Amino acid sequence: MGNGTLFIVATPIGNLEDITIRALRVLKDVDLIAAEDTRRTALLLRHYGIDKPLTSLHDHNERAKSASLISRLLEGSFIAYVSDAGTPGISDPGFLLIRQAIAKSIDIVTIPGPSSVIAALSISGIPMDSFTFQGFIPSKPVRRRQFLASLKEKSETLVFFESPRRVMSSLHDILEILGDREMTLSRELTKIHEETYRGRVASVMEALEEKNIKGEITMVLEGNREGPGMPSSDDVWTRFKSIVKDGTTSTRDGVNRVALETGMPKKAVYSIVLKHLET
Repeated sequence: MGNGTLFIVATPIGNLEDITIRALRVLKDVDLIAAEDTRRTALLLRHYGIDKPLTSLHDHNERAKSASLISRLLEGSFIAYVSDAGTPGISDPGFLLIRQAIAKSIDIVTIPGPSSVIAALSISGIPMDSFTFQGFIPSKPVRRRQFLASLKEKSETLVFFESPRRVMSSLHDILEILGDREMTLSRELTKIHEETYRGRVASVMEALEEKNIKGEITMVLEGNREGPGMPSSDDVWTRFKSIVKDGTTSTRDGVNRVALETGMPKKAVYSIVLKHLET
């Protein structure tokens, strides 16, 4: 008996009607469905009258469970993997399973479908010819600011996931470090309470100020449109140190001079200087 096949199946990110005919056929035909959350997947299967064995594969058991699934695939089983929502492996489990299947020369078939990254981009009105998906913004403030500073010079559109609990803190840091760029913030895409906020970072923050934000959030942010002449974080820090090395120039005056020389916003310069002073 030859090897089986692993199907990577995209499932709805909210609206259950956003599943392809091909995905439904595959889920009906496979021997086993591995799911990030079997309870959530069971709801989808029940909605479409699909009765198949389910097993879990999530962040906490992915390494061990992937090995057992690979064994079944090598014995000839046909297995589908689905995450909670959207396309598996996009900030979801599935990567290790796919890598192990590749290593064992097992056939892998993609069943494409919904992705909140592409869904948010498609309605953003922000250039989509070149973009980078950055996953979840780091939760710890210092790490978050370092992460955002590293994106300062990227010209491509940036896409992030964020938690409702941290979204205002992240937007504040984005405004300070990356500037008041065009952006969209989409929450609960394809669901009943779907909404998208558009505008510059400051205006989106203002719109959210009095709201109790809930649900899954995808943010699309305009890339750096100021051209390649903007200095790197290391260059800013080097310039700052050379200005204040005499010991008579204050941090504030040093930041102001770097901002004047480079054309960067003072807040962005201060953020970079602060990052270096804290490390």
